[in-house]
Amino acid sequence: MEELEPRAANSTPLTPLGFLERAATVYGDSASIVYNDTTYTWSQTHRRCLRLASSISSLGIKPGHVVSVISPNLPQMYELHFAVPMSGAVLNSVNTRLDARTISVLLRHCDSKLVFVDCLSRALLLDALSLFPPHTPLPLLVLITDGPEEDDRNRGTTSSMSSRSVQFCAEYEELVERGDPNFEWVRPRSEWDPIVLNYTSGTTSSPKGVVHCHRGIFIITVDSLIDWGVPKQPVYLWTLPMFHANGWSYPWGMAAVGGTNICLRKFDAPTIYEMIKKHNVTHICGAPVVLNMISNGATEPLKSPVESVLYGFPGINEAAVVARPDEFWGETPCAFVSLKESSAAKRPTEKEIIEYCRSKLPHYMVPRTVVFKDDLPKTSTGKIQKFVLREIARAMGPAGASRSRV
Repeated sequence: MEELEPRAANSTPLTPLGFLERAATVYGDSASIVYNDTTYTWSQTHRRCLRLASSISSLGIKPGHVVSVISPNLPQMYELHFAVPMSGAVLNSVNTRLDARTISVLLRHCDSKLVFVDCLSRALLLDALSLFPPHTPLPLLVLITDGPEEDDRNRGTTSSMSSRSVQFCAEYEELVERGDPNFEWVRPRSEWDPIVLNYTSGTTSSPKGVVHCHRGIFIITVDSLIDWGVPKQPVYLWTLPMFHANGWSYPWGMAAVGGTNICLRKFDAPTIYEMIKKHNVTHICGAPVVLNMISNGATEPLKSPVESVLYGFPGINEAAVVARPDEFWGETPCAFVSLKESSAAKRPTEKEIIEYCRSKLPHYMVPRTVVFKDDLPKTSTGKIQKFVLREIARAMGPAGASRSRV
């Protein structure tokens, strides 16, 4: 029995990176990524990731070094979830909504050696680097651009930060082009080796780092696919930010099942509906505000679960929920209600309504704001005009600056 102990022949370290190799073999000619007019197959994505991993290594990045990424849901962000750990480095996906001070703290804390940054977050990154103490080594910088026009406009750009000058060492596609497609990617020596480093947003205290190993990400990826019942070759629309807990593991999960990733730089309800129809989307993830946004953007708005709960509150006559700008989340639920005449003697408070919702709903679905109206705006046929309420919610400004409105 001693001969059955783990060894190289029977015990390969678990890693989600193997999903990409398999996808290139099993689903090689199938679409892997779609973004605007660009479509890649799984064999192309595999080759691009190998080239990129090769170039990352050529920049002096060693196993265990941290490589940071500041980007929305672009194809490059997806590829980096494979290419960075294939070079042996640890991927650090940075929330694009953080301020420069917080990003500066994170980059210094993790000792990031290389930062990939989207062109629209370039100024944010430079502001963050300007906050580094004097004589602190700066990470190498690579610029992510969308197309040739932006490539030309940003090529060779330098920026002054206090007394220090910053230069991008390359652009993303340059690294892909000059990389080796036959690169022998760096496999983990142990499945407990780190693969990603994420940080909390620091809402209630200083940001806290969370390290995940290859084994952990492999298991959560498979568990997520099984739990959701994801079939082979789904079409997945990226509305959930990949910087948010690595897109709940689905960058690796889509490779495991040979899915098609529909990438979006930014989106709203009409864009989501357009993409669903255009690409026959089968799966989508998103925070509740995204689901509320979809519901609010429909031609025939559906009564949301939040509205159903609000109608169960004693004294509420009418209720409608729309998205309100939020300084941290982007958008959060905002409830507009009118009261029954019988409730005039004892008018409910915003706090009472919110606590009632919290007892009936998941906390993330609970409205952060309740607005009292004598009557909600309606069409001639009696349908609540949510577009009017959305305008009111936008005019109120970001949630958190004020509370109840009458």
